[in-house]
Amino acid sequence: MTSLSASRQSEIKAWEEEITACEHTQNLVQNPPKKLESQALAHCNDCDLKENLWLCLVCGNLGCGRQQYGGVGGNGHGLAHFDQTKHPISCKLGTITPEGTADIYCYLCNDSKLDPLLGKHLANFGINVESQQKTEKNLTELQLEQNLQFDFSMVTEDGKELEKLFGPGYTGLKNLGNSCYMASVLQVIFSLDAFQQRYYPTAMEHQSQCLLEPANCLQCQLSKLADGLLSGRYSQAVQTNETESEAPGQDGITPAMFKTLIGKGHEEFATMRQQDAFEFFQHLMTTIERKELNNSESDPTKIFKFTIQQRLQCLDCKRVRYSNNNESNISIPVPARKIKSAEEGSEESYEPVTFETCLESFTADSMVEYLCPFCNKKTHAAKNMRFVTFPEILMVQALRFESENYVTCKISVPILFDKEILNLDKYIAHGKQENEESLPEETPAEPTFDKVALDQLIMMGFPETRCKKALIATGNNGAERAMNWLFEHMDDPDNIDMSGPSEADIAKLTDMGFSQSRAKKALGETNNDVQRAIEWLFSHEDSNEGLSLQSSHNGNGAFGDSKLPANYQLHSVISHKGTSPHCGHYVAHVYKDQQWVLYNDNKVVKATRPPLEEAYIYILRRI
Repeated sequence: MTSLSASRQSEIKAWEEEITACEHTQNLVQNPPKKLESQALAHCNDCDLKENLWLCLVCGNLGCGRQQYGGVGGNGHGLAHFDQTKHPISCKLGTITPEGTADIYCYLCNDSKLDPLLGKHLANFGINVESQQKTEKNLTELQLEQNLQFDFSMVTEDGKELEKLFGPGYTGLKNLGNSCYMASVLQVIFSLDAFQQRYYPTAMEHQSQCLLEPANCLQCQLSKLADGLLSGRYSQAVQTNETESEAPGQDGITPAMFKTLIGKGHEEFATMRQQDAFEFFQHLMTTIERKELNNSESDPTKIFKFTIQQRLQCLDCKRVRYSNNNESNISIPVPARKIKSAEEGSEESYEPVTFETCLESFTADSMVEYLCPFCNKKTHAAKNMRFVTFPEILMVQALRFESENYVTCKISVPILFDKEILNLDKYIAHGKQENEESLPEETPAEPTFDKVALDQLIMMGFPETRCKKALIATGNNGAERAMNWLFEHMDDPDNIDMSGPSEADIAKLTDMGFSQSRAKKALGETNNDVQRAIEWLFSHEDSNEGLSLQSSHNGNGAFGDSKLPANYQLHSVISHKGTSPHCGHYVAHVYKDQQWVLYNDNKVVKATRPPLEEAYIYILRRI
């Protein structure tokens, strides 16, 4: 009765992370052997809890874990033991199986790990692995249960069930076990005109002409999704004599092929684990941009594009530098001020802040350490951000999460969105002023070479240029590694240009929307090969210097529109319940047809009011 069915085991297997051993489990040094009391009598050394117990594999201390979803209690005494002793490895009692598996956690790595010597380590405390039986849910099972059962309220404040909606644009997406992050993003983007016009009317036309396998064609999958969500064929209410009931298609469409394709080759999105909805939005936009590279006029992602100006001023010499970056979203800090509670042990609460206050924090001066090229010393600089242009659709992430005691925690600060129309005119950039002096340009340092290793390679008969390239590729780590690299790259062309990229090649990349500094860096990394440089830019978009590729611009290198007023209205929000962006549950609220609509996986209902105070992502439409 308590065993797992075959389908349940497969479901759990699909969700399991690829857990590996670490140096701390492989090289664990244990204290002298000691016998633990009967597991039936065991309890936390610091409280009376008898479940969710973690055994320190160094000293044998029993400490309760942290509180988990599903009513599993915990006071965090296992973590407190690590803080006091720095003993890194613990094993969760009740998850040990005769096959020698169990939940193992390394506090130094702050992650679940594999212990290849678990039987030996447990024997140190008199525990025979072969006689153990699993009695508690492991972390994977708890996470699976959380994501399948976690649900937003589907009733009104007076207890009435929310009204279900049917028809075009009101089709849900089935949860594939852990895909609510994807479903919420897809519902938002397909509620936007640009994505509807790009993928819905042309669905049949593209599929009739496409030469690729549909499973491997992004446009086929996006068109299929658009047809499923917008046609209304899968969201029809059947009128009966007594009541209105749901048609079979109202269970929602299943985006399995799309999920497989969009996650293909990606370390996170290829898995069945929960992911961050904002990170998925960024990944999806980048993937679509690549697909639309040769068809920029029809690229729907350009509605998110705009230009941000960064102003940096040295606090000693007062000189300034301005740089423009092209972006598709912003992340705003959420000021957190705790409210003191009179009741001991009550949950922490925070003072509400307005959405405009968060925007002020985003555009305010921040102090950074800076190596000033004019002062020629390390000093401090003031840095701020302003809008050069404004996008048609502004995607805003609220930074609600922070790391505390090795755990990502959610900051539940209520964000008040109290204005129907939000004006952003005061955040526009003004550029360099007449009374400001510019900081000198920072010239990239010339590559340095290990002279001894370089001479050794030249004496072996290799051309000097190839020797220098080999040393750079191997990090100047000696002649032997560079020599091995040279033998592995014997077929590489000899005409390696060490002088730097040409102006023409730089112009090819800047015309595509990349900054000059990024273009130079990409060409430098790829031996001035333009095609390889484009690939490098796409695969290094998270660089601190990075600019996203832009599909179209206004002719002067900036994206979006600089006309004022810059008025915005809330179009939709993506909300999250849970303690971390990689766990919990996501839903989307979209304002359409003069009403708020809640998309909760396959459920589509009329919402009374979205949870604006708790939203994670705000989508604003320019009006």
